Amino acid sequence: MAGKKSQLKGNMLIAQSGGPTVVINHSLVGAVLEAKQHPQIKGIFGARHGIQGILEEDFVDLRRENTRFLEKVAETPSSALGSVRKKPTHEDCLRMFEIMQEYDIRYFFYIGGNDSAETASIVNQEAARMGYELRCFHIPKTIDNDLRENDHTPGYGSAARFVALAFMGDNLDNRALPGVKVNVVMGRHAGFLTAASALARQYPDDGPHLIYLPERPFHIEKFADDVKRVYRKHGRCIVAVSEGITDKDGTPIAAAYTKEVDAHGNVQLSGTGALGDLLAHIIREKTDIKRVRADTFGYLQRSFPTVVSPVDAREAHMVGRVAVRLAVRKDVDGSVAIKRATGKGYRVAYKLVPLSAVARETRSMPDRFIAASGNDVTPAFVRYAAPLVGPLPRMARLHDYPIRKRSR
Repeated sequence: MAGKKSQLKGNMLIAQSGGPTVVINHSLVGAVLEAKQHPQIKGIFGARHGIQGILEEDFVDLRRENTRFLEKVAETPSSALGSVRKKPTHEDCLRMFEIMQEYDIRYFFYIGGNDSAETASIVNQEAARMGYELRCFHIPKTIDNDLRENDHTPGYGSAARFVALAFMGDNLDNRALPGVKVNVVMGRHAGFLTAASALARQYPDDGPHLIYLPERPFHIEKFADDVKRVYRKHGRCIVAVSEGITDKDGTPIAAAYTKEVDAHGNVQLSGTGALGDLLAHIIREKTDIKRVRADTFGYLQRSFPTVVSPVDAREAHMVGRVAVRLAVRKDVDGSVAIKRATGKGYRVAYKLVPLSAVARETRSMPDRFIAASGNDVTPAFVRYAAPLVGPLPRMARLHDYPIRKRSR
């Protein structure tokens, strides 16, 4: 809830939630370094493993960490404080506020995606109901790029870079030993990450040749026909497919192979190669193609070292700083959103949005980014994603210089 005093004094608590990313620690460190500049923020506590750490009073003293060390932490992938997938109950919130009062917590920051924003919103509502003066902020993060109110989210650019580089390498492998290769990419409801595979293309015949997103129904017969058509044209085919592809009724294809759900009710689609194996089986069954392989990128996309996008790292740092600045100066609660400026060149602004605007619900890829065929992306998407991913290495091909055969 909004505080009654412009200079609310007390301690700060920060935590990380949901899937880790390559740059989530940039947000953590950005918030901590900014907090150190404001005298009204006394202690700076980090909760290990999100809400669970608060309930267990598992805190670390982040104010004691020096700037040089924090900068090293920022450059390290994954969640430095540990993460969690836990939706707090009413009883959890009551206990959390008892603990917050004991530690004089007046600033609470939760780094994560839409489920984390929902958690922050629940905490905020409980604070208001109990009359506890608390500044509550959500700091955005998700490789799925599906947070509402945001042009894009910290974590997406680096994960998209991983996907583009992985497909670039797989394309070279597939040219050397032709066949069909299916790669399953993360994305429950939004296809942004799978779509990033298109950035791997540098030559006219480069893969991925087919891209399937959860925003369009997946038809098995059409899929098999698409693969046969591409294979006839190029003698090979690379397929990018979102883990969340659904049938015409909206049921995830992979849901038939997993029943595991998290605390927020989301079906766990990653961590299994079942979908890739199914698609490879379909190709073998419905075509005469002999060499068919499938891989599931799975959790590799989230915390892989050295694939960081410079833009992604910079913006992840800034959303952490901006959240603290807003909490201290504006006497408000909310979430920080990244907005892309119009006009030439790439520029962004950081805006305050209500917690309710980003909590729970997600967004999908806009129609203008999806090809009319339903199995590719448009140039508009490539223009959108390219600055987020950053420059990619150029691949070279030998020239087809002919050698005249010797006469016998």
